[in-house]
Amino acid sequence: MTTLLNKDFSPLPNCGESWELSGVEGDVSVVANGFLSENDLNELIEIYMYDLVGDEPYQKYGLGFPLLIKFIDAAEDLSVQVHPDDKLAGERYGLNGKTELWHVLDADSGAGLYVGFKSGTTRQHYLDAVKNGTVEQLLRFYPVSKGDTFFIPAGTVHAIGKGVLLAEIQQTSDITYRIFDWNRVDEHGKARELHVEEALDAILFDTKQPHKIEYELSLNSTSKIIRSDFFKINMLSFDKPLQKSYHSIDSFVIYICVEGEIHFLYDKKIEILKKGEVLLKPAILESMNLVPVTASQVLEVYV
Repeated sequence: MTTLLNKDFSPLPNCGESWELSGVEGDVSVVANGFLSENDLNELIEIYMYDLVGDEPYQKYGLGFPLLIKFIDAAEDLSVQVHPDDKLAGERYGLNGKTELWHVLDADSGAGLYVGFKSGTTRQHYLDAVKNGTVEQLLRFYPVSKGDTFFIPAGTVHAIGKGVLLAEIQQTSDITYRIFDWNRVDEHGKARELHVEEALDAILFDTKQPHKIEYELSLNSTSKIIRSDFFKINMLSFDKPLQKSYHSIDSFVIYICVEGEIHFLYDKKIEILKKGEVLLKPAILESMNLVPVTASQVLEVYV
């Protein structure tokens, strides 16, 4: 993460996860520059409301910011997890569920992602595998390379494999059920806590939904990746200036720079976004010019 995304996480010796834009209580993002610097995201929503997030998002989410943006760098296979949907999370905790999307930024040769169970997997297969410590045998494994993108609806079991660096776009939620941790134990011989029973009602078993998203990348234009109930995501791949109009979008827009450097020009002002950085455009801003310094790519995210 230090090398490819220019992250300085000192004094930590290592860092595998960076929360780039968050409204999660206790981990709320703070404005980096400008006259609003040092104000946090939730304070901005309280002050600017519709102007920041859009009319419909404010009506739906109120003072809560609906999305959480992360970078994750897996130095080892991460635990196998599942997240509840809105209905189950609401019943149990009064909170949102967690649907997410992964966009691979880099991957070692042979590295991959575990997404969903193999066809035919049942509840009983899962329970037997947990008991026998063989859950990995039920998982679908996808070898990945830079640019691969996966949609992970709530209820889908998943894990990030060793050697994968990715951007994660998700509903604002930190509810996670860990169902398998590769039979690892700590220096005291103790395994991490699993949430096998809690996960039972959350898991989607024999789902036929494809998880890898195939999309056509078009140079110097907006390429659609996905439209879901929780977020809309495009990829902008460009080497010449683009003019963006937001009149048809009743939402904030998040830009995640995954390659290059872009200058965002608006109202005689400029913001510079480099690889590994995230920018939040308020809903009230109706247009911007995006000028790449080099050939660049940004994920464009809104609700």
